[in-house]
Amino acid sequence: MRLVFLTLIVTAITTLVSCSETKDVPTESQVSQVPRILTVGEVSSDYSDLADAIDYSRTLLNAKQSVKIELAAGTYYLNQTIVLDPQFSGTADQPFVIAAKENAQVVISGAKTIELNWQPYTEQIFQAKISDLEFTQLYINGALQPMARYPNFNPDVAIFNGYAEDAIAPERIATWSNPVGGFVHALHESRWGDMHYQITGLNSDNSLQLEGGYQNNRRSPMHLTYRFVENIFEELDAPGEWYLDKANNTLYFYPPKGVDIHQAKVEVPQLDNLIELRGTQSQPVKHIQISGIQFSHTQPTFMQTKEPLLRSDWAIYRGGAILLDGTEHIQVNDSKFSQLGGNAIFVSNYNRFAKIFNNHIHDIGASAVSFVGNPSAVRSPSFEYHEFVSETDLDFQVGPKSDQYPSQSLVDNNLIHDIGLIEKQVAGVQLSMTSEITVSHNSIYRVPRAGINVSEGTWGGHIIEYNDVFDTVLETGDHGAFNSWGRDRFWHPDRAKMDDINQRNPGMYLLDAIKPTILRNNRFQCDHGWDIDLDDGSSNYEIYNNVMLSGGLKLREGFKRIATNNIILNNSFHPHVWFKNSEDVFTHNILLSGHKPILNDYWGQQIDHNLFVNQADLKAAQALGVDKHSKYGEPQFVAPEQGNYQLAEGSLGLKLGFENFPMDQFGVQNDALKALAETPKSPDLFLAAEDSQVGKTYELLGATLKSVETLGEQSALGIAEIAGAMVLKVDPNSKMAVAGIQTSDVILEVVDSQFGGSDKVLGVNELLASYQSRKWRGVLEIVISRNQQLQSVSINLID
Repeated sequence: MRLVFLTLIVTAITTLVSCSETKDVPTESQVSQVPRILTVGEVSSDYSDLADAIDYSRTLLNAKQSVKIELAAGTYYLNQTIVLDPQFSGTADQPFVIAAKENAQVVISGAKTIELNWQPYTEQIFQAKISDLEFTQLYINGALQPMARYPNFNPDVAIFNGYAEDAIAPERIATWSNPVGGFVHALHESRWGDMHYQITGLNSDNSLQLEGGYQNNRRSPMHLTYRFVENIFEELDAPGEWYLDKANNTLYFYPPKGVDIHQAKVEVPQLDNLIELRGTQSQPVKHIQISGIQFSHTQPTFMQTKEPLLRSDWAIYRGGAILLDGTEHIQVNDSKFSQLGGNAIFVSNYNRFAKIFNNHIHDIGASAVSFVGNPSAVRSPSFEYHEFVSETDLDFQVGPKSDQYPSQSLVDNNLIHDIGLIEKQVAGVQLSMTSEITVSHNSIYRVPRAGINVSEGTWGGHIIEYNDVFDTVLETGDHGAFNSWGRDRFWHPDRAKMDDINQRNPGMYLLDAIKPTILRNNRFQCDHGWDIDLDDGSSNYEIYNNVMLSGGLKLREGFKRIATNNIILNNSFHPHVWFKNSEDVFTHNILLSGHKPILNDYWGQQIDHNLFVNQADLKAAQALGVDKHSKYGEPQFVAPEQGNYQLAEGSLGLKLGFENFPMDQFGVQNDALKALAETPKSPDLFLAAEDSQVGKTYELLGATLKSVETLGEQSALGIAEIAGAMVLKVDPNSKMAVAGIQTSDVILEVVDSQFGGSDKVLGVNELLASYQSRKWRGVLEIVISRNQQLQSVSINLID
């Protein structure tokens, strides 16, 4: 079998077209040389465009010859999505390859470049006539510009880069001449993701007619505060903003300082997907490799994000820069995905043996890598939190109905960060209606919601290992760096009904979560939720050898979660609402705070042999009837300031059965990506009181604090005992200052008005530990002493 190279010898900008559509021939200004097919061993043949080259490659493939398409350096603007069907399949020995030529920088773009005759409109704003062209993103000299919006774009504001309660107030709407075509973006009422709306009309009372809101599967009104509008002409008032008047084919732009608009390169995304591999289970696309290419400039797809997933909070758009649908043995590697309006890589329906590795994915509108099966493969599916199939109608057969789902695939050594720039219900890696996906050695950070999300229990078998996931849940709430749900057939929105169903049908959770999902050797960090959040019925998990830097471990309403040999820093174990016979195990873990149960009357199979850092937390656990053989004491971490939380020889934790595991294998190991990857900051540890902590100060929410430690301090402050966290200084712009906290206040207690209970603040360590365990709620409720009077104060933790 002969090896055939399809090499594009291109040095200037080249226009590529779909292999299955009518083509526009590139102009001389776009192409310096025509693409050539070089056939090894034969006289080479020249072709005028890539479509002809691909057509020829189809002929070669039909003749059982191998094909490799090499792209020379340059930016390739697609007129149509490239669609590869089963005829493009290679073999294991000779795959069909699309790759950048060695050391060539290749960009495949879904944008169109346009040349404009800019004229002044106002002193700051320019206008230009355009052809009959629509777009919702504008790049000037390679930089994305914000649509005309209110409030204006502010990179220092985490949520939406700016939000305003009055974004759609009638008095503001009254200033808009024609808002139709504008967008309203908002968080979910409970901050469980986001919703987006297009303005379709204006009512007589200056309220808006809206289409949308379906992007979050947990339906709710939009958040009253976290909202903004864009694509409104009257809001065009800041450098970088633009507005497209579709009716008059006019583009308005307020150039940033230093941009010569007359010389600027203008690009506008036109395509939703760049490359689609489309086959079926009976005729899959096989053995294709895509390597070394940058994929950019797809359109935002938030108004197409409307397909609900199984009772999770997600809705999806089945597409991305690369879409795999009906494939086997597809490989995407060593590529870059950036400046995308939607998803990067989407693996949909039947797929087997996909490999996604060594990619850099950043600055995109939605999710990085998604594996999502077809609901037709699910037995008795329900599609919203409150939906359910009655027990009499449930299919009780084990496992999937068909093979229409991804399985036996790998996501490895990918650097993923700054995603969800538009949509907020997103993840670095999303798994839904899939099985046996290995997610390993990925670095994932700066994300608005979870770094890794598992939407339901169907069908388990995943291995999540050696990932470094931090700076998560930055714009939403009540979530985790790793998040999962398990609202499968055993689950019911009425807890009493669910208890009854599962008592009569023990082991029912295994109908869907048929294989355990393993979380091991990861480093997780979430300051706005939990490091690991197994929510609403997540079942059949093995969780071991993980470092949790901030948010702790939450287990709610599931079965058979075995958590052992984990290190939980500055936080603890959060058992939320367990089943009577949950089979849960929590042993041999290192905890820097006491357990935080909520509405939990049952304690699973075994909670024991754990190491606490202080006696009070151990006693509190034992009073609940657990941790009979657990101990308390200093963990003796080897080098915590360097992120090494192995226990030193002689540590009490080792005597309890804890086993050290590697601390230098988290995240990407690929040399090139590792050089670019960030790592989380090692936190200051909130250990038990000891001599070295006397007089030590801490920072929390803009306040400098120290423990009340002496009789003199007690007397001067007029408090009842030597206890509490004294405020030494308050930043006037901080959350503490906004809540009214003042110098010399003493924080004595953290309370929980929602679930009841409180944490007494003996010193700063207790305050910090309580804050860590409660910050996911978005508010910290405290009791302070000021001038010998007790006061209740609520501190808003949300940006």
